[in-house]
Amino acid sequence: MTEGMPKKLPPFVTVERSRHGKVVFYFRKDKGKRTRLPSLTAPDFDAKYLAALAASEPQKQAKAGAGSLAWLITRYKDSGAYAALSAATKRQRDNILKGVVAKAGHHPYKSISRKSIINGREARASTPAQARNYLDAMRGLFRWALDAEMVKIDPTESVKNPKRQPGPGFIAWSEDDVAAFERRWPIGTKERVWLDVLLYTGLRRGDAVRLGKQHIRDGVATIKTEKSKFKMEVSIPILPILATTLAAGPTGDLALIVGENRKPLTKESFGNYFRAACDKASLKKRSAHGVRKIGATRAAEAGATDKELDALFGWEGGMMSKLYTQKAERKRLAKQASEKIENAQRPHLVSAGPHPEKMLG
Repeated sequence: MTEGMPKKLPPFVTVERSRHGKVVFYFRKDKGKRTRLPSLTAPDFDAKYLAALAASEPQKQAKAGAGSLAWLITRYKDSGAYAALSAATKRQRDNILKGVVAKAGHHPYKSISRKSIINGREARASTPAQARNYLDAMRGLFRWALDAEMVKIDPTESVKNPKRQPGPGFIAWSEDDVAAFERRWPIGTKERVWLDVLLYTGLRRGDAVRLGKQHIRDGVATIKTEKSKFKMEVSIPILPILATTLAAGPTGDLALIVGENRKPLTKESFGNYFRAACDKASLKKRSAHGVRKIGATRAAEAGATDKELDALFGWEGGMMSKLYTQKAERKRLAKQASEKIENAQRPHLVSAGPHPEKMLG
């Protein structure tokens, strides 16, 4: 060792001689921060060394052991209640619960109160949909915990959903929108398959991406819907216009809707790709759900009844179908009323004009 330097140093301490010939000490553990220390004989060396050593230790996260919220969530994910959820709902709730664990997983689950749930809702208040999804996830968790007798009170009970933003929801496509998309994406493109499957089956995005050749028999597609937890079955005739599009492709065998290399898509990725295709057709703020709306409008205006719409679109109770049939009925009645007004005015228009004999000269 260089003359004038100490022979034995504490762990992680190195000694150097500066360009001015002064002996200096540094603390550095592994590839961590390099910290200047005072001389070994300085009265504050021990304090500075211990502080540097403590700062180099990784922060230990609070342990999420038995009885913690993280522990409860793990048990919930192993339950039959969680297994019964659809794949899409599981993906959504997994993301939400992962955030809950990261922020509060170490807290005892029995300490979670109604106020805790409300605070979580308010933290997401700027995005009402996220707030509602958070509440749905926490309700599922604590309702299961209540049934399993792991809690005596459900802290989510009576916690209200945030108010929905006023507005019509997803923008319904117009006939002009459909024509614009068809011009940009002709038959023979995967994007045209996407549109026509949505438009001529009326399926929701999650069902449309699952629809494949295995579901089609004798010109009829039969599939159980995701929203009903695969209990409701809908049967949809494959119209000639859709059959033409599917024959041109591209499609896959197990999924009619495909992405690059004819690979199936998840409903989330399909939603993103479909919006991008709409943007390229100069259709802003258009979505797959909006196509479903114009499909229902077309059917209602063609005279489909409430029960027929329910059967085709997988609705129950007639509430959704009535929105479309009543709107179509008002449109028909308005047209009939206009025709009656026009017919009532015709005799006056004729009498107000020149006499037919005078017109003939």
